Parts: sequence; C-alpha cells; structure tokens
Amino acid sequence: MPKFDSIIARVVFGVVVFAVLAGAILTRPPKWLTHFDQSLYLTIAYDLNHHGVFSNGVFDDVDSTAGAPPPGMFFAPLYPSLIVVVSKLDPRFARAIDCSVEADHHVRDAAECEAYATPMHITHALLLTTAVLAIAFAAQLIFADRRVFWLAGTLALAALLPDADLFSFVMTESLTISLYSLVALALVASVKRPRTGSFVLLGVLLGLLCLTRTSYVVLMPLMLGLIVFAGLWIARADRGAIARQALAFALAWLVVLGPWVVRNGLSVGKWNLTEEYGSASLIERFAFDDMTAREYALAFPYCLPAIGPPVVAWAFGSDAMRRFVYDMPESFFHVGRLHRDKLVEAHGRLDPLIANVIRDELRARGWRYLLVSLPLAWCGLWVGGVLGLILVPLFASACIAAVRRSQPLFLVYAAPAVAMLGLHAALANHYTRYNLILIGPFSIGAAWMITRVAFALTRSDSARAATLALRRPS
Repeated sequence: MPKFDSIIARVVFGVVVFAVLAGAILTRPPKWLTHFDQSLYLTIAYDLNHHGVFSNGVFDDVDSTAGAPPPGMFFAPLYPSLIVVVSKLDPRFARAIDCSVEADHHVRDAAECEAYATPMHITHALLLTTAVLAIAFAAQLIFADRRVFWLAGTLALAALLPDADLFSFVMTESLTISLYSLVALALVASVKRPRTGSFVLLGVLLGLLCLTRTSYVVLMPLMLGLIVFAGLWIARADRGAIARQALAFALAWLVVLGPWVVRNGLSVGKWNLTEEYGSASLIERFAFDDMTAREYALAFPYCLPAIGPPVVAWAFGSDAMRRFVYDMPESFFHVGRLHRDKLVEAHGRLDPLIANVIRDELRARGWRYLLVSLPLAWCGLWVGGVLGLILVPLFASACIAAVRRSQPLFLVYAAPAVAMLGLHAALANHYTRYNLILIGPFSIGAAWMITRVAFALTRSDSARAATLALRRPS
C-alpha cells in the first residue's frame, strides 16, 4: 500500500492539475454556444430538458422550440445527458442553452443570449484531471517506478494545455479522453493483476466510452484479443481462467450498451448503437481521396506542429495546403460535407446508400483511399502541440525498447490508442482532436525513456566518481 505521505502528495498533485486545467480553460475567450459543433449536443440537451426526448438535434426536420421532435440515435447519449445534468445544477446555464437553441431556430434574437458555459468548463477540467491521474497511475503500474508516475502525469498535463481552447467548447473531447484513460488504466490493471472484478470494470468503462463516441466499439474485439494475449504470454494463466476473464469483460460491456440498443429498437426501430453517423463520416472522408501528389507529399512536413505550416507556406506558397484548412470553402472538409448534404437532400437517408457509395469509391479509387490514409494518420498523430515534437519520437523509441527489454504491458497499453489513430485516418479526417487519447501512451513512453536516460547518466557519473576515488593516493 502507498505510504500516507505518498497519498497526500498525489492528492496535492491532482489539485494542482485541476487548478492548472481549470485556469487554462476558464481564461479562454467566451464562445457563443452555437459555434463549432456545440449546437449538435446542446440541441439534444434542449430536447431532453423540454420534451424528454433524445433526438437527432439539428439533424431532424422538426423545430423543437415549437413541438416535440422524434426520437433519434445519430449521436451517442452520454455527453448530451451530462449537459442535461449540469444544466439542472445551474439554472443560468440552462437559460443559456435555451436561448442559444431558440436563437438557432430564429425564434429569439441571438443578442439576448449569454455566452455562459462555466459549469461545463469546470466539469471538463475535472474530467481532464481524471485523465491525467489515470495516465500517471497506468505509468506506475506498467513500469513499477514512482518517478514515471510524476513525469508521465506532468507530461500529460503539458500535452493537454495546447488544446485548452478546444476544451472550452461544450463538446465531447474532455469526456472521451477521460473515459478512455480510465479504460486504458483498467486494461493494464486487469492484465497485471487478473481478477474477475477488474475485467468487469474494464467492460463497464469501455461500454461508457462507446456511449460517448460510438466509434470506440471497434476496441471491443481488439481488447478481447489483448486479454487473451496477456493471459497466455504475460500472466501465463490457464485457458479456462482466460475464458472466464474475457467472458466477464464482454458481458459487462453488453450490459452497459444493452439498454441503449433496446431503447433504439423500441423508439427508433433500429436495433443498433447509432444510425447515419458512420455513413456521414465516411462520405466526408472520401473527399480526401482527391488529394494531389503535391498535397500528399507536403502533408508530412505541413502537419508538424508549429514549424510545419510556416515552413511549407514559405517554401511553396500560402495556398499550397489550403484544402487542409477546414474553414476554407474549397477544403476537403467542406467538399465532403457538401457531398453528404446533397445525398441527404436527394435520398433522405445515407445508411441505405452507403454500401453502394463504398463499393463505387473503392472500385474507382481504392488504392488512393488506402494511400491517403497514411498522411491523414501522420497528421492526426501530433497531439500535444509543440511538445508532440518530443513526445512522438520518444514514444517510438519506447516501443522499440519495450520489445527489446520485454515490456509487453506498455505495448498492450498503447495498442488501442494506435488502433484508433488508424481508424480515424480511414473513416474521419486528419485533425488531432480525434486522437487526444494518444497523449496517454506518448506521455508514458516519453517518461520511461527520460527516466532510463537519467538513470544511465546518474550511474555513469557514480561509476566515474568511484573510479576517481580509487585512483587517489591514500
């Protein structure tokens, strides 16, 4: 058990982390609640508050300020539900939501609305603090070194700060990275000290993560594979025990997701986790397949944090990577969004079309689709801002060292986040906001490499001092 003074030190560390994150988020300029993707979640929260209906928000055809919308399942339910809970605790925030949604539907003057989301900002800071602590505890579990706890936690905090402005929007990123970090910690704990209860907790946490962002459902089979791998080659457990652990994990995951699937089946008529969302994302992703050879080559230097864009603009002109900037009218993002909107306008729904859309795209440009996923993954890799220029190479070194020094637990910890990087490149886009979960493995890998180098230097200095001492005449 940790000593009392160690527990106090970690509590103080958590308080400091929260204070830094809260300060960074709360000092961002106020955001109108209709800006960016906030209205997607706030409209659903509005419909829950006023009609008791989980809707598709801005993606249905009903003005919910005038009447109840139909049930929807485009978005996962956890984050809009969190907004509802927070709005119940702070009436001022509830009024700000109502005003922004009503202004968005042109039944109220936007000038009347207050850009107020302080309780959500504090909630985001708490969630991000949980993520930092989960990363730090995972680091200590993997390497059994308290120094790695402190350094990994500090690096994770530093890597989150460049995205403080993103966290000041009422969007899902804070909840996603918090739950993912807890999932990754539970995975490490389950593998290192296999107990049925720990695998149940892992399944529950992964289920909650899937109810935040449905795309994380792809981690279910991957984690089953990691549980089997770890049981056979790390814990050396018998196959019966591994089967029971995998079953406990899977059943807990199903118990968490089951009510949402049943609700969708009864209310929407679709026995699934979501509808239209995956189809919409993939159609928008296909727009990147028009990337030119020049854009393809320049994407690799361009996406390097801080240094890439100005260097590429200086060498190749300010418009060289214009289509990579989402708010430009000719950007890949807008082209893909326009194509999606035209399909919806013509056919009403995307899910019935998506199989044909995929087949036609892969038949015409399948090789381009695969190739383009590489620079998109490269661009999505660079989380943490400028700090990413240090974290990424140290993480790569840590992976090599983990193989050479038989540290498979670190590779197990890193595998789900790397898998999601590939998924987002294949099905979404190149923005790092989708890959913030990489901060965990990047920070832990960097912390481990730094402590190894520091230990080697210290040992070298000690050995040199001892040699000099022996050479001195008595």
